Amino acid sequence: MTRWSMVADLRRCVGCQTCTSACKHANATPPLVQWRRVLDIETGEYPDVQRTFVPVGCMHCADPPCMHVCPSTATRQRDDGIVTIDYDLCIGCAYCAVACPYQARYKVDLPRFAFGAKQMRHEAAREMPERLGVAQKCTFCSDRIDYGLENGLTPGVDSEATPACVNSCIADALHFGDADDPSSNVSTLLRENRHFRMHEELGTNPGFHYLWDGDRESLDTATGDAMAADDKTALRGNDTGAYMPGVIPWQQTHWDWRAAGNFIFGGTGSGLLAVLAATAWSGTSPPAWLGLLALAFIGAGLFLVWTEIGRMLRFLHVVLNPQTSWMTREAMIALLVFASGGVAFFNPSLGWMTVAGAFGLLFLYCQGRILHEAKGIPAWREPRIVTLIFGTGLAEGCGLLLMASAALSGTAAMPIAAALLLLIAYRAFAWRRYLRALLDTGAPARTLDILAGLRLWMAGLGAVAPAALILGGAFLPAFAPGLFALAGLTALAAGWLFKFTLVNAASLNQGFAIDHTPARGSGPTGVGVKPGWR
Repeated sequence: MTRWSMVADLRRCVGCQTCTSACKHANATPPLVQWRRVLDIETGEYPDVQRTFVPVGCMHCADPPCMHVCPSTATRQRDDGIVTIDYDLCIGCAYCAVACPYQARYKVDLPRFAFGAKQMRHEAAREMPERLGVAQKCTFCSDRIDYGLENGLTPGVDSEATPACVNSCIADALHFGDADDPSSNVSTLLRENRHFRMHEELGTNPGFHYLWDGDRESLDTATGDAMAADDKTALRGNDTGAYMPGVIPWQQTHWDWRAAGNFIFGGTGSGLLAVLAATAWSGTSPPAWLGLLALAFIGAGLFLVWTEIGRMLRFLHVVLNPQTSWMTREAMIALLVFASGGVAFFNPSLGWMTVAGAFGLLFLYCQGRILHEAKGIPAWREPRIVTLIFGTGLAEGCGLLLMASAALSGTAAMPIAAALLLLIAYRAFAWRRYLRALLDTGAPARTLDILAGLRLWMAGLGAVAPAALILGGAFLPAFAPGLFALAGLTALAAGWLFKFTLVNAASLNQGFAIDHTPARGSGPTGVGVKPGWR
């Protein structure tokens, strides 16, 4: 087998950004889009401070999360390990961008030029409209690799077959070759030097390696990997990172309020469907229009997320990857939700309402899994987000049903109020477990601060207030309709506030980190750093 990989020698990189310029020239990327860039990471404490220049870009992972989440199969992996994007299949949903823990993917919706609206001749000659509205990233200059192989050249050795960034490096810090070939240049470098891979703990198996020391004394002779257990404990967080812009985690911009609207309305609508089905099993016949309201909420959420994709007319491509993409599964379940919900409206039997409610639960579960599979956002990938999103959606749906029932039937809404009491208790429990898990595993400092700011709202608005209102309605029947309606409203509002904050404020990305600082000359190596994390 062949696995093309890149090696960056951190001892040699001088941060000149020549590789960045070469990449932009070779691939005609627009302003603000850098498939290859070099970070400036500061480590240590005054007066023992060290700067490390770290080239980054697409890591061409062996287990790429971007490929697994892609709903259209536009992101694929070649047999030689290179991860590619088919611009003709991509719908521009940016799911791959939030799933990438290396911030390596870009999406440009409108043409960008170096001097604003004025397009220079070379920009016009090299403009690529097929890249607009879709994901784009480093390709390891696969066209050069393929050309070289067709003409008997060796990538990484012959410049005509080697990525532009490697060819341009003035310090001989970048190297390229076949990591599966033990005699290749990169395999030799990895055997003879200590090395690490960025965010390796996420299990993506990246194809980009960093050399940091040539001392072979403590190397694992079986693997050539210098990351012993005591070395890994040296990696430490730095919850400020104020002087390292572009390194510390920052707020993702790929999914905005429209994506939040999908989780808000879709979760409420699917939760309402499930609660309506449960109500029907209890012997109560809820008004048929509530089922239509649930479908309208789900439809509104899907409409919002449709307006966010870069290539709207390709929306049908969203169903092409049911094997691994939870976005595809959500879309397919949505079709079944609307079909069964529509039948249940015209034929309100217990059976059809049960089917619609079951598909509503599946839709709600898909929403939680969509967030969980976004490995690039620490607040989303925490596994307990699934049960939290599930519980929140059910509480929202029950709250909406309680509001309607209180207005229509007054004290007869007591069973629904009791159900809401149980659901808000479950949501509070899931919320606490989720926060505790984030604190245990670590997260960007800003993420933790934002979520900590929600504690009072989730406790007061999401649990204490609706519980008090429900109990008040139980003991004061004359005021029950108004108190129950307020209880449902507060439970609903807390869920919406949480989801909006989760998607639009607490969704900081992974940022960057290095496991070790390199040895230069006779100087020592240093510990690693994870800027912006706590």
